[in-house]
Amino acid sequence: MSDYIFYPGCAMESNAKAYYDSLMEIAQPLGINLQEIDDWNCCGATEYVGINLIPAYSLIARNLALAAKMGHKTIISPCSACYLNLAKADYYMAERPSLGEKVNEALAAGDLQYTPGSLDIRHLLDVLINDIGLDKLKEKVVRPLKGLKVAPYMGCMVPRPDYHNRWSDAEHPTELFDVLKAIGAEVVDFPGAATCCGGHMTQIGPETAYELIRRLISSAEKSKADIMVTVCPMCQLNVDAYQGETNSHFGTNYNMPIVFFSQLVGLALGFPPEKLGFGSEVTSTEKALAQIGVDIPESAIAEGKKRQQEGLPMPLCMRKTTTSESKHAEEAKA
Repeated sequence: MSDYIFYPGCAMESNAKAYYDSLMEIAQPLGINLQEIDDWNCCGATEYVGINLIPAYSLIARNLALAAKMGHKTIISPCSACYLNLAKADYYMAERPSLGEKVNEALAAGDLQYTPGSLDIRHLLDVLINDIGLDKLKEKVVRPLKGLKVAPYMGCMVPRPDYHNRWSDAEHPTELFDVLKAIGAEVVDFPGAATCCGGHMTQIGPETAYELIRRLISSAEKSKADIMVTVCPMCQLNVDAYQGETNSHFGTNYNMPIVFFSQLVGLALGFPPEKLGFGSEVTSTEKALAQIGVDIPESAIAEGKKRQQEGLPMPLCMRKTTTSESKHAEEAKA
């Protein structure tokens, strides 16, 4: 078993819980031992750095500072936005010493400190390809996904910027293609593999987001794909949950499911679909998985529709403050 520090990120506990569940299943047979950072907090996604750099990078670097105290060098982030944020904070704290000093001044308020370059920040897909290896992955396959046509959607945040030359090509990365081939799937030609899904444009410019989503789904359909596969919670959310709005906007009738690559790896390793989060998606995967003889139990579909009601993860000290403030507010009302 290889030990890694694990930064799950907020999405893995909410809309991308299928990603988390499937990763937890496949980790042990692939020899991946994940040690989650205690008291980690939200990385701020993509918005915070556009408002104020010091608080934004302090928020991200707090996770790096906590991770650096755990005794291992490599930190895994399965979420593309989290991976990019952690890598950017590490890179910019080194490139801009004044930024690093100000971030460490903020961290000192919590008795923390981070030295840029002290951690190796990697995406789950990178670890699967370069540490575990495709040969070992193939050895573990007991149910090849033969006959399932998949469109490999890498998204835009993982392959670029590529600070440490981890990826085969910034514009045309092959890593996801290689993993899907290794588990026996039929990988179709998908020109949009590294293009943007629109990110949070669904909230601030829906028409732009719908057009980007339409291009992706249309490309997958033209390639005769049964299903799209991604490494990114944001990409999965946009293509899946906003497919209905996209259809309404353009008068189309797309019905293209999209899942996480760890879910398909789990199927190939022999895990049942209900253990891998299948059934939680908005656009059903039932027809696509039927092509390889996989049925999703009705109980898994019903369970998958339940949503977490809690907010974003916050440091313990802030949670205590918020709880205390709520208690005082209730007492004042009484």
